[in-house]
Amino acid sequence: QVQVVESGGGSVQAGGSLRLSCQISGRTFSIYTGWFRQAPGKGREFVASITSSGGRTDYTDSVKGRFTISRDSAKNTVYLQMRSVKPEDTAVYYCATGYGGGILSYASSFRFWGQGTQVTVSS
Repeated sequence: QVQVVESGGGSVQAGGSLRLSCQISGRTFSIYTGWFRQAPGKGREFVASITSSGGRTDYTDSVKGRFTISRDSAKNTVYLQMRSVKPEDTAVYYCATGYGGGILSYASSFRFWGQGTQVTVSS
């Protein structure tokens, strides 16, 4: 059984920083692990992904230069460091693993999801 648990969300003012954590447990290997987000009334949007080795990272254009995805393999944890946050970053952030192939930025490419953590950015 694979479990994905996000933490670290909260309220922050625009321009501030926040670090999200994604703890993965269970017997699974995934080439990619990703972060997605969903704002009220919108679909689930790809934010960033990282390979199992940490050697490759990908970001959606709107967060490039502000967000950094990283991982600590010893702790089976993937992080999303958010800096210079904006009100439009407000969303529920989800961690996803169990990449099954397909387009990396598609939510359907990942099998296992966490329950999400709310990030609210005030102006």
